[in-house]
Amino acid sequence: MEAKYQKLGITLSSEEKKQLLEEIVYYFETERDEKLGIIGSENILDFFMDTLGCYIYNKALDDTKLWYSKRMEDIEGDFYALYKNLN
Repeated sequence: MEAKYQKLGITLSSEEKKQLLEEIVYYFETERDEKLGIIGSENILDFFMDTLGCYIYNKALDDTKLWYSKRMEDIEGDFYALYKNLN
């Protein structure tokens, strides 16, 4: 029962999907005092994956790119620190 989100190019395993659906049901029960069934929780998961998934995914890529750039600056500094003084 894998879930495929074509727009994102993401596939959730059946265990991942099950856990997300359980978290959605739990949230609605505890925060909103609403009972949510399987179809309702799947519709909500699909909606958020299709609507917010791309934004979250792209933000994660932006954050990773920033982290990577900073790390490369550190490595470049470390590299130049290895040079020996010629005097």
